[in-house]
Order: sequence, then structure tokens, then C-alpha cells
Amino acid sequence: MPDNYKIPSNTRIGHIHLKVSDLDKALSFYRDLLGFEVTQYYGNSAVFVSAGGYHHHIGLNTWHSKNGGPAPANSCGLYHTAILYPTRKDLALILKRLLEARYPLSGASDHGVSEAIYLDDPDGNGVELYWDKPKEQWTFDAEGNLNMITQRLDVDNLLKEINR
Repeated sequence: MPDNYKIPSNTRIGHIHLKVSDLDKALSFYRDLLGFEVTQYYGNSAVFVSAGGYHHHIGLNTWHSKNGGPAPANSCGLYHTAILYPTRKDLALILKRLLEARYPLSGASDHGVSEAIYLDDPDGNGVELYWDKPKEQWTFDAEGNLNMITQRLDVDNLLKEINR
């Protein structure tokens, strides 16, 4: 069925909607720890959260998952939600907040084009917090493919960004 259709280049992912087991636990993570703002409750079974006043970036619901367990790690489903921070300093600030809260991290990587911190929400949904390096710093191979890597993130260097 290839007919050379390409999605418009200015298309963006508008929001995600996650099934969670407990709205209060999910809100303690997305609102209280990560800092999203509640924009609307949908009865006692869903809530919408946002950054900067958008109607919602993340929907959280218990419609089919109330008191349920996490999805099996080795099955199909969402790998992670990636939350893009506008600056390296913003990423450093959320990292500091997570460390101070002693929230468990599952990884921290330098991907060449971005720097990322990985963790799971209370329901085991993967979350990536990252910032993109300026496009001028991105490199390409001889065929024009973007050079993406996975190296250990220098967390101490990232945290120094807070005082710059």
C-alpha cells in the first residue's frame, strides 16, 4: 500500500493516555513529583495533566485497570513515554528533584543527540525525561544517517548546569 504519502512535517504527538491502577498514586508521581498541573478531573476515574496550560499532555484513567498490576515486561505495549524538557538546566533541575526524593532511576544516557534520564511511574510505565542537544551538534554518517549512541550520562556534569 505504499503510495508515497508522508505525514506533514509539523505534526506533533499531542498527548498520551495511560491506564493506571490508582489515580492518587499516579498523581503523586506526575503532579507532585514531575510537576504537571491538573487541568481536569473526569469523575473519580480519570484525570488530565498538562505542562503550560495545554488541555492535557497526559491522561490517567482507571477505566479498565483499577487496582490492576503492571503489564508484563516481556509483552507488547508502551515502552516509555518521553517528556522533552526545553533546556539542559531544566533536565538537571528535575534530576536533582528526583535524587532528593530518592525516587529510583532505571538509567541515564547520553544519546549524542540528547541526554536522558529513565525511570518508571508507580504502575511500571517507563518514563524518559530528556532534552535535545542543539541540532548543530548532531552528527551524521557518510550515508546521511543520524549518529545516535547510548553512553553513560555524566550525571555530575549535568547537575553542574543548575549553577550556571
